[in-house]
Amino acid sequence: MYKITALPTDEVRGYQAGRPDAYGNPPERALSDGGGNPCRHCLRHIPEGAEMLILAHRPFSEPQPYAETGPIFLCADPCERHEGAEIPEVLTSSPDYLIKGYGATDRIVYGTGAVVASDRMGAAVGEIFARPEVAYIHVRSARNNCYQARIDRG
Repeated sequence: MYKITALPTDEVRGYQAGRPDAYGNPPERALSDGGGNPCRHCLRHIPEGAEMLILAHRPFSEPQPYAETGPIFLCADPCERHEGAEIPEVLTSSPDYLIKGYGATDRIVYGTGAVVASDRMGAAVGEIFARPEVAYIHVRSARNNCYQARIDRG
């Protein structure tokens, strides 16, 4: 069993209040075009015409060689954090995703990275978690490498 982990609410509220991103810049504000702007907090697509934030995010607590940083979208207005194991909208809207397992030291566990079809995500997550050295999994866009969510053991 596993759970999908969205960005923490306190971190998101900081960005929504103008806290600098991973590169020290304030989040940019833009209007969503609809289906292509997934919020990393509610894990839904930001509705067309709604205000959103664009910022650089590093989903790791410390900078280190494996701590990738990249662009993400967030709802500009407060939204509810996705909770639980249910596969959210943003992880079913693309034909495939890049997933990678990480160890307790936040380093990639080699041999766990794969581009998987959306309908095979659950099976692929189970295969990666079969390796005891994997502490969690990151889901990224297979096309643009943007961070989508984290998957933790349930």
